[in-house]
Amino acid sequence: MRIGLLTEGGYPYVGGDTGLWCDRLVRGLGQHEFDVYALKSGRQQEDDGWVPIPPQVRRVRTARLWTAGDDGAPLGRRARRRFTEHYGELLGAVCGLGEGSAAELADRFGNALYSLAELARDTGTLTGALRSDHAVTALERACRAPGAPRAAHEARVPDLLAVTDHLARALGPLSLDWYGEDALAAVDLCHATSGGPAALPGLLARHFSGVPLLVTEYGVQLRAHYLALGPDSAAPAVRSLLAAFHGRLAAEVYRRAEILTPGSSHARRWQERCGADRARIRTVHPGMDADRFAEVGEAPDRADADTLVWVGRIEPGRDLVSLLHAFAEVRKEEPHARLRIVGVPVGAEGEAYLAQCRALAAQLFPDEAEGLHAVGDNPVSFTEVGAPEAPTLPDAYAAGAVVVLSSVVEGFPVSLAEAMFCGRATVSTDVGAVVEVIGGTGLVVPPRNPRALAEACVALLRDPERRARLGAAARARALELFGVEQNIAAFHGIYLEIMSHCPVRRVAVDEAGEPLPFADPAEAHVPGHWTVPTLLRGSPEPVRAGAEGAR
Repeated sequence: MRIGLLTEGGYPYVGGDTGLWCDRLVRGLGQHEFDVYALKSGRQQEDDGWVPIPPQVRRVRTARLWTAGDDGAPLGRRARRRFTEHYGELLGAVCGLGEGSAAELADRFGNALYSLAELARDTGTLTGALRSDHAVTALERACRAPGAPRAAHEARVPDLLAVTDHLARALGPLSLDWYGEDALAAVDLCHATSGGPAALPGLLARHFSGVPLLVTEYGVQLRAHYLALGPDSAAPAVRSLLAAFHGRLAAEVYRRAEILTPGSSHARRWQERCGADRARIRTVHPGMDADRFAEVGEAPDRADADTLVWVGRIEPGRDLVSLLHAFAEVRKEEPHARLRIVGVPVGAEGEAYLAQCRALAAQLFPDEAEGLHAVGDNPVSFTEVGAPEAPTLPDAYAAGAVVVLSSVVEGFPVSLAEAMFCGRATVSTDVGAVVEVIGGTGLVVPPRNPRALAEACVALLRDPERRARLGAAARARALELFGVEQNIAAFHGIYLEIMSHCPVRRVAVDEAGEPLPFADPAEAHVPGHWTVPTLLRGSPEPVRAGAEGAR
């Protein structure tokens, strides 16, 4: 089977959010062939490069998410008229203009989207048109029309320009050359590793060539967009319009995908609220490498009985401020307790948040010295994986008896699952898929409640037998549910299920354009070397390119 793997800001780039599980999936399904189509999220990815590519990846094609290439030649009068009509129809559906039910609005959005895709294929690109004055004018007309949302009515020129720029980026995949017979039209299945722009090429491959689409969401793209567009990040008109657009796009992806595979029941509920058919949803937990944590998990006595550990990416959503205040309460009950924070700040916002947390720790816990000439020691330490205190990720979890998660925003809590592989007792806030992952093997408290967090931590620090029981149960649960083998087996079965119900019908023709019988025998879908049918001898061999779109 030939799979078109669609990624955004992840595999095959180093450090991508979806890089690890995609690499494990591709390597675990060696009986299939993969073509990777990757949208780059920033210039830093180009500098970081790729992870090692396994041999079952036949080709890699990349495109910049922030632009689909140059603007190209300007559209002619007729093409410009078509663009204005279809883009205006798309914006009308986004703003909820006109009469009709929710299903009819969804149809209008989808029809306009595919009409724009057909126009992009006819003209070569819509990059310039999506950023043109015609696009801004169409958006303003939709915002000012009767029935548009109140926030849209109040949109100013800077708001219109910001929304137009964002839509041009999101619709950039319309202008890519990925939909021909030598690209996505040649695959048996498109597997999008997230919703949003990553799934858009899969929608177009389905529209143009009938290729079935599978969408995996370990973090719901629409939810991430809502969280990113907070009150301080954009004007109300921008937030309203972009939320409506991404909601329509998510609904179209969920409606057209053959199967959706959320990583948790939490993500599944989001998809169902956005209109996904429950019958086409299969929950597949992320596949994680349990072997790297085996040594720590099999030796739980390595932990310091007085140490709490927090591991993750440092950003405001992790709520380390509440954790530090909770630890201040812990120290009142357990004066010898220590807190080790192991993580890397995410972007400039993360750097600022880390500085804030360091300052708060210094304020809450002044360096304590045993004598006049001794050096003070703060009970809170900040470090990164790779430092002497935590050479590896398993070492970071091994340092403490209790692993703490203090987030106010969480999808699938990867750090929590890793702690479970290490056999550690955990204290977590009740957000995202935490309760589903823990399953009764750890303590769960409300978010933004330092007192409850402190009481749970103290309870486990004072009860080593309970810590041992919870840690053993957590490790057993993680090995049963979150291993790589379970993930690979689930996707292998889903691939076969989709192909059995939605095979791609292709008509092979000869040089004269006549149908070619027996051109696609059943043996062609089975790994191995098979005799080429007589009628195909002398026909061109399929392209087996290496890594296209290399750096």
